[in-house]
Amino acid sequence: MPETKCKPTAKSQIISFTKRSYWITTFGCQMNKADSERMAGILEKLGYSRANDEFEADLVLYNTCTIRDNAEHKVYSYLGKQAKRKQNFPRLKLIISGCLAQQEGESLLRRVPELDLVMGPQHVNNLQNLLEKVELGNQVVATEEKYISEDITSARRESSICGWVNIIYGCNERCSYCVVPSVRGKEQSRYPDSIKKEIASLAERHYKEITLLGQNIDAYGRDLPGITKEGRKKNTLTDLLYYIHDVHDIRRIRFATSHPRYFSKRLIKACFELEKVCEHFHIPFQSGNNKILKSMARGYTIEKYKSIIENIRDLMPNASITADAIVAFPGETEEQFRDTLSLINEIEFDLVNTAAYSPRPNTPAAIWKNQIPESIKKARLQEINEVVEENSRRRNLRYLNTTENILIEGINPKESSQLMGRTRSNRLTFVQISKDSSPTEFIGKEVNTKIKEVRSFSLTGEICN
Repeated sequence: MPETKCKPTAKSQIISFTKRSYWITTFGCQMNKADSERMAGILEKLGYSRANDEFEADLVLYNTCTIRDNAEHKVYSYLGKQAKRKQNFPRLKLIISGCLAQQEGESLLRRVPELDLVMGPQHVNNLQNLLEKVELGNQVVATEEKYISEDITSARRESSICGWVNIIYGCNERCSYCVVPSVRGKEQSRYPDSIKKEIASLAERHYKEITLLGQNIDAYGRDLPGITKEGRKKNTLTDLLYYIHDVHDIRRIRFATSHPRYFSKRLIKACFELEKVCEHFHIPFQSGNNKILKSMARGYTIEKYKSIIENIRDLMPNASITADAIVAFPGETEEQFRDTLSLINEIEFDLVNTAAYSPRPNTPAAIWKNQIPESIKKARLQEINEVVEENSRRRNLRYLNTTENILIEGINPKESSQLMGRTRSNRLTFVQISKDSSPTEFIGKEVNTKIKEVRSFSLTGEICN
């Protein structure tokens, strides 16, 4: 859909954004968080400052998710409150971006006429131009397919230690339940030199960890030119890991999210060989039953998935394996649900993000007649969460009384005498420090920590002398 403009005025007007404040609320995945950082950077470059309170800001932006129905309901609730506020504060600029904005487009203006700008994920880097049109008195809808420009280095990062680095946008998969391809567009890989340049700029600003991001990160490079002498595709995720590994001062490298269809032995070997690549792999399996996987159009079998985990653990026995799972997919029987529970117990995941199936617009599964009743969805979700928590607690026992290297990211907001960071395997860890130590002196540093206490989703320890 082309951009929609209302109440056009002269374009020669000089626009100033100084002395204005903004507020961004982010829903959904890491990709959305990275997008929000980029938009915050654009706003601050324009002269906006970050507001202390959402209901005091001159510009409010909701960066939305449409993967789950409950996320949509929450967004509409937030929008309703700001729409009422705008009636008494007409200066307010109200923006909705992200996947819900892309999905609903111009219809959002009818539902929430107080909106000034509706923009899809592919328009994040064009925020300045879109805002200038808004300032000229237009309501703007920007949801047409667009090439994503390369300049993303002006992000306002939420962390000064760990940084997101997008390496591929969009998704070409066609899972029967997923709306992502229709709202985030086709796959578009960034060039390796641009990625390395961004990582180097983070290193110069004393960042210690980077996470490479993509909706389907293993697809990185499929749209880039080049074939090796051996006839292999150039510029794969594996090649990129080798290429960026020598960036000075970056201590840790992570990547997410992987797809089992493309997770290769060559990638596993690279993660084993490259010292900076952390021993943490997030590989969604979605269901423990092959028939359900086929209905989901996932393109792999449980046997294939198990072989990936075996190959990882052959080289890295203590690697952390995390995943995503969907319960109560249309047609899922009780026995097929039990297959998912059995897989979790067999593999012993460190963590599984779970969700009950939620029909999404314009997806095949949404119109199937074999939908599961809400009462069964709720019961299955509760049961799988109990299994996940027990497995996580049991897996965490392997850390007890061990010494772990923790990258300190900040101070525990609930306990000022504790630092907060993560193991290389991505386990959240609270580190107790002595009363005569200054917490800020540790931020950004790696500290060896003796683990004294384990819980299902976090650890606690003390700095080793």
